[in-house]
Amino acid sequence: MTDQSAAVLQVMWNRLLAVVEEQGQTLIRAAFSPIVRECGDISAGIFDARGRMLAQAVTGTPGHINTMAEAVRSLHARFPTQEMRPGDIYMTNDPWLASGHLNDFLLMMPVFRDGVVVGYTSCTSHLVDLGGQGMGPEGSDIYDEGLLIPPCKLVDEGRINTLLMEIVKANSREPIANEGDIYALVACCEAGAARLLAMMDEFGLDRLDRLADHIIDTSRWGTLQAISEIESGVYCNVLRVDGYEGELELHAALTISKDAVDLDFTGTSPCSSKGINVPLNYAAAYSVFALRCLIGPDIPNNAGSLEPFRVSGPPGCILNAQHPAPVAMRHTLGQMTPDLVFGCLHQAIPDRVPAEGASCMFDLPLRHTAAAARSGGRQFAVELVHNGGTGARPRSDGLSATAFPSGVFGSQVEVTEATAPVTIWRRELLPDSGGAGQFRGGLGQRIEMTSAIEEPFMVFLSVERIKNPAKGRAGGLPGAPGRIRVTGRAEDIPGKSELTVQTGEKLIFDTPGGGGFGPPEARAPDMLARDVAQGLVSQEAADRDYEGKT
Repeated sequence: MTDQSAAVLQVMWNRLLAVVEEQGQTLIRAAFSPIVRECGDISAGIFDARGRMLAQAVTGTPGHINTMAEAVRSLHARFPTQEMRPGDIYMTNDPWLASGHLNDFLLMMPVFRDGVVVGYTSCTSHLVDLGGQGMGPEGSDIYDEGLLIPPCKLVDEGRINTLLMEIVKANSREPIANEGDIYALVACCEAGAARLLAMMDEFGLDRLDRLADHIIDTSRWGTLQAISEIESGVYCNVLRVDGYEGELELHAALTISKDAVDLDFTGTSPCSSKGINVPLNYAAAYSVFALRCLIGPDIPNNAGSLEPFRVSGPPGCILNAQHPAPVAMRHTLGQMTPDLVFGCLHQAIPDRVPAEGASCMFDLPLRHTAAAARSGGRQFAVELVHNGGTGARPRSDGLSATAFPSGVFGSQVEVTEATAPVTIWRRELLPDSGGAGQFRGGLGQRIEMTSAIEEPFMVFLSVERIKNPAKGRAGGLPGAPGRIRVTGRAEDIPGKSELTVQTGEKLIFDTPGGGGFGPPEARAPDMLARDVAQGLVSQEAADRDYEGKT
């Protein structure tokens, strides 16, 4: 194609964004696991021949998308292009290369045109079980947590590596779901490759080089312009979070210059003995996502817009865990880094940064008890995902029971009951859980469940905001903390624990609310009256927190 003017290049760029969205939807439609099919725990992207990310699907999580951007670079460097063949697909679940823990599989497929590699498609999704201790924080190292697959060839010229598939199935409590999810990932790569080639045919492209340079250069320039609008300086913040051995501190020093943003985690607490440690690639993925939410948010996410952001931390701190540290529940702290970063940015752009939110997913891995397995009872493994409220924004209330920053939608009641032998008795928004303020924090939710059969089930808890609720900003009050209970037990269940819910017992968990923004007395009377009328804020709380404005 001879016409590659800026206008035509923009049309092709838009087409790539449509291609990756179709690619992501292929993965969701084909997946077996509810966390993928219903919750959207995925990423999908297209890369140029140099391994630079050109486009990513809107559906997906920062922990998958931004780690995928670096993982493809690593796989591209590891496997010589001249040895690749049409139909090859490479795979790994190495937490330090892929997405931070073993349950996320990352695939990369070279795209050939006239015998030459012109680009790559890639995707990531969560597999429900990889053996070992399973999804949960109890492993003492990575070897306890399941099956680690180094970078290897999953598909060789269109032929699946059947031995590798059998090994994955043999090391899982959910072998059929795992096999189906891997084939869904393969389909995702193939769909992206087919659509990319069709797009190149339509526009008469032999190579992507000119388009790739346009996308990356334009995005980099736009991001640098956005950075330059923020006052240069060093902005520091400390976030205190719940831990196992004791309270943990996450430290951040954000250095903003005219052409780069550097984030340093020096001072952060050392690694835990439990699996809440975070590989740096995952911590960086969520930190950069937070920065990009406020710095050039209208610029598409690709190698160019990501380039000016650099993240570092001392090896061995809990946000830069080193192999073989246990990392199964790395999202417990990794998803807290946006609030850590927002605390820095608030000092530079106070009128644009929301209050703290629930942030970390209320992630409940459930599975059968060992006794049930020995007695021939029903065996299952499932990971339920629920969300709390987001922090209030400078000009509007927070969002209730919303997946931020993860983007992983909450598990649906019908899907949960069809997948695991549990009954959901209640799922509703939790009044008064959002922090009071001129703008109210988003509400958490209450969920109650029991075993649906005459057998107990196990829950592996590693959730945040139980002891350290989301703080308000600019005079707003904190959100309500999370809470976990079992009927008939006097004490609340710690947020970091393992428990067995017996037949007849009811598990009740309240997800946290978001912090408020601005002083409560500044809230408009009609907004407060609406909150009370809709049952979002009780009259008692309105009288207490808003000084009787109703």
